[in-house]
Amino acid sequence: MKHKLLWIARFLVGVTFIFSGLVKANDPLGLSYKMQEFFVALHMPFLNPLSTVLSIILILIETISGVAILLGYQARIFATLLLGFIVLFTFLTGYAWFTGKVQECGCFGDCIPISDAVTFWKDVVLLCLIVFLFIYRKEIHPLWKQVSGPLTWFAALSVIALQSYVLRHLPIIDCLPYAVGKNILQEMQPPPGSVPDQYETFLIYEKNGVEKKFTENDFPWQDTSWHFVRRETKLVKKGNAVPLIQDFSLKTMQGEDITQQVLQDTVPVFLFVVNHPSDAHTGWEHAMHALQAFAADHNMKLYGVTSSPHPDAFLEQHHIQFPFLIGDVTVLKTMARTDPCLIWLKQGTARGKWSYLDIPDTTVLRRIITE
Repeated sequence: MKHKLLWIARFLVGVTFIFSGLVKANDPLGLSYKMQEFFVALHMPFLNPLSTVLSIILILIETISGVAILLGYQARIFATLLLGFIVLFTFLTGYAWFTGKVQECGCFGDCIPISDAVTFWKDVVLLCLIVFLFIYRKEIHPLWKQVSGPLTWFAALSVIALQSYVLRHLPIIDCLPYAVGKNILQEMQPPPGSVPDQYETFLIYEKNGVEKKFTENDFPWQDTSWHFVRRETKLVKKGNAVPLIQDFSLKTMQGEDITQQVLQDTVPVFLFVVNHPSDAHTGWEHAMHALQAFAADHNMKLYGVTSSPHPDAFLEQHHIQFPFLIGDVTVLKTMARTDPCLIWLKQGTARGKWSYLDIPDTTVLRRIITE
């Protein structure tokens, strides 16, 4: 019976950790941004510069531990490693749930958002299973003695390769509200069928030195001896009418808001997102110079978008002649997982998105904008 339970625990833990690791490996920057939220909440912002490296390492260890425990490779080591991980995760998800300082822990990335409460209880169940595996770790044997080790390390190399690829070429699966096919204008509206927050207003009146709380329905309007003191508004039912996109705006360097103009324009609009000009990658210059000329000749709009209020040195260094707009730094990190990144919009809908290494040439652009 014990061996059957060990197999069940190995399967549940292994599959969960592999799945969780692979989902996050598709977008390691998303995890790094969530780490920064935890660092700020825990008063450790000095760790923010390390968030990307820590994200890559955590995803690698999480995935390889799941593979190893499932295959029974080096069970003593990986059961101990899993125990340390799940204790840390349970603390963090419990902290997020009970304090409310971090919304959604990001345990399954942006593709599968789950509430803090569900995440915490999921980790509690995993903690029980992993404690069981840790106690009986000496009785876990390799599934295939000759290949369990090579398979585990092949999985590790595969996760490293996947993360290296998406960090340079954008996530393979984009689950964010700015993904190709999403209409930004629509995503800025509350979801269909959503319910707004419900509030109740109370009127505080005083009579003979005694204050009393009334609603607009039960106030004794015929009694003029009551004197108004103040009005109170209380949230009675939390709604879910929260747009997926809340802070998207584009302003010129002079402060003019042209968000609606950009999103409603009937001609193709290209946004060259350079969130941090001083740290932006290179290797895109030739493609963007060609696009710059192509846009001018084909009635297309081309804007740069940055969070920096002073990109002049960057523009001069790279001989950029198209105008730059200002956007929120967090919004731009969500829009573009590489820096720089090119996004093609058509009346607010993202029709294409490319990493700085994959910006299409003019021949490809001519074909896709006429499709």
